[in-house]
Amino acid sequence: MSLENINPTVCPKLPPREGKVDDPFDSRGIFDLIRCINDPEHPLTLEELSVVSESQVLVSNEMSNSSVHVYFTPTIPGCSMATLIGLSIKVQLLRNLPSRFKCCIEITPGTHNSEQAINKQLADKERIAAALENPHLMLVIDQCLDVEIV
Repeated sequence: MSLENINPTVCPKLPPREGKVDDPFDSRGIFDLIRCINDPEHPLTLEELSVVSESQVLVSNEMSNSSVHVYFTPTIPGCSMATLIGLSIKVQLLRNLPSRFKCCIEITPGTHNSEQAINKQLADKERIAAALENPHLMLVIDQCLDVEIV
């Protein structure tokens, strides 16, 4: 497999949160859940590649209308891994957030050639459900999420 972006820019990581966390479901808490997801092409995290940042996470934590909206920025405008990255973010949130949260994952506007098509795929519940039933795809996602595979 040849890399699409052979020399990505690597950014410094944020320091870990210190002290007691009042609300684990704020933008920093959600960012902490997704920052360590591995990029499918590089031995780097989405945070290190600036694919995700805390400022790209929006949270509404109202009990009757809880939602998380994550924008992610592929490293290049033609990134063929963008759907897989978005799906990995979605799976990480589905696995770690209470079911009261509605999760919306989208490409940062203007950062990908196929932004609208990928956003449509990531918003399609039936496509997400089908993807979660695909064992090969789930193996790849689990590798991105650094899940121990038995």
